[in-house]
Amino acid sequence: MGTLAERLGHDADAKLVILSCDDLGSCHAANVGVYESLRDGMATCASIMVPAPWAQHAARMYRPTDDIGVHLTLNAEHEAYRWGPVTQAPSLLSGEGGFPRDIDDLWEHADPDEVHRELTAQVERALAWGIDVTHLAPHLTAITLRPEFFGIYLDVACTFRLPIRLPSTVTAEQVGFPFRQLASDDGVVFPDHFDHDWRAGSRERVLRALGSLEPGVTELHVQPAVDTPEVRALTHHAPHWIDDHRFVTTGPELGDAVAAAGATLIGYRQLRDAMRGE
Repeated sequence: MGTLAERLGHDADAKLVILSCDDLGSCHAANVGVYESLRDGMATCASIMVPAPWAQHAARMYRPTDDIGVHLTLNAEHEAYRWGPVTQAPSLLSGEGGFPRDIDDLWEHADPDEVHRELTAQVERALAWGIDVTHLAPHLTAITLRPEFFGIYLDVACTFRLPIRLPSTVTAEQVGFPFRQLASDDGVVFPDHFDHDWRAGSRERVLRALGSLEPGVTELHVQPAVDTPEVRALTHHAPHWIDDHRFVTTGPELGDAVAAAGATLIGYRQLRDAMRGE
């Protein structure tokens, strides 16, 4: 079938970059920041957190030209900001209400059947809101690195015929099972390269990645939000999110780095169309 770049209609040695925005729907500042990054900046796609409080607002802001996936969500990590499942899923609730804060707590209690039902419902709700869902990207990689949940991830991807995000900086040996090979065997498409680094603030990481870009499809993620009292009250990471927005929407730094790398920006919609076409 050739390389992923060739399947997308590019040369085998082409450098293709997906610049994706996480956490659409998490708060009002994220909704404004993400859509500005897509429409006025250099971001090429985003993923919506369907259970989050501002997800329906994000869906109302959506335009058919926006490349939007579902940020499959099973955690609510903020200290004083909660959200929970869209289905009846007792095993996915923490003692304080809403999803568990951390992944270990989720893994300890989550019932796989409830996880499957919840993730399916999140995709179905995004579709019901009128979003032309282009891909799946797990929040905090909660279902990526555990075999009992990874099978669910693949099943949802196959059911809706959607490409997925998979890390390339974590090996099968480290995780304990061949997650990328399993996805490939099921015909699920995913970028060749994705840095498994979830620290807030993307400027240095993205510029470093562009400076050493490899051939193939590389996904680089940012988390843009506009500067508001809401987002600054939400988390101490807010200055990093605000800088992500500035990085993607203002100044020549990012554009110059993409040009210097000889890269072409694409979105997940191209991957979805190739996957469905095959």
